Amino acid sequence: MTRPDWLEVVERDAPLLVSIPHTGVDLRGLESRVVSPWLARKDADWWIDRLYRFADELGATVVRTSVSRTVIDVNRDPSGASLYPGQATTGLCPTTTFDGEPLYRDGEAPDEAEIAARRRDYFEPYHAALREQIGRLRSRHDAIVLYDCHSIRSVIPRLFEGELPVFNLGTNSGASADLALVDAITEILRASGRSFVVDGRFKGGWITRAYGSPEAGVHALQMELACRFYMRERPGPVDSGAWPTPFDSDFAEPARQTLARVLETALAFARA
Repeated sequence: MTRPDWLEVVERDAPLLVSIPHTGVDLRGLESRVVSPWLARKDADWWIDRLYRFADELGATVVRTSVSRTVIDVNRDPSGASLYPGQATTGLCPTTTFDGEPLYRDGEAPDEAEIAARRRDYFEPYHAALREQIGRLRSRHDAIVLYDCHSIRSVIPRLFEGELPVFNLGTNSGASADLALVDAITEILRASGRSFVVDGRFKGGWITRAYGSPEAGVHALQMELACRFYMRERPGPVDSGAWPTPFDSDFAEPARQTLARVLETALAFARA
């Protein structure tokens, strides 16, 4: 089957599947409808695909979309229901930024028909690829780990109070992965000396919740990183002249080392 040009799938054989759903910046022709292209790309998980490039060396399969989350967020409930009832969030086809700024010019936001078309054209192929790779890897291994990679600015008052911990590990409140795996990764986070929380503000999005099934041998985790850990993030609001800051591999090296231990531990767990 021919995959769309925006969908990247790199198949490898280790029992580790890495999902990268939010690094895309392709607006798929929305440039004239949004308030500004920069605003429409503001909440991307900047440079996460570069940060996790070491996953290639571990033999991980990688699924990534180049489509911006402003077009459609493939880590949201496809029905449009909120994953965090009672808390501020963004939807399947966001109309505001994380900070609450309108994304679209007046009268240009997508209607229900357009949302359905985006779901068909972008959401469904991404998840079809995830299901395909889960099935392929499970046919070869008794257990696999699905690791969903994310990042977010450290301070966003609309979404959370104060400064977010560096590591935000989500397990759908313990339902998406075996406790032994979660405990092993938690020990790595503790040893890093950085702040961390398990199932705090970010318990895992649709990917973690939809596919995490420990009893079926699929252990799903979401890692939400505070950007300050691997980027030269300036405190306070950001603007088009200062965000995103360039990727600096030397600055990001401590993050890469800790995350490599996390994925190595996940891989060892699956193989055991």
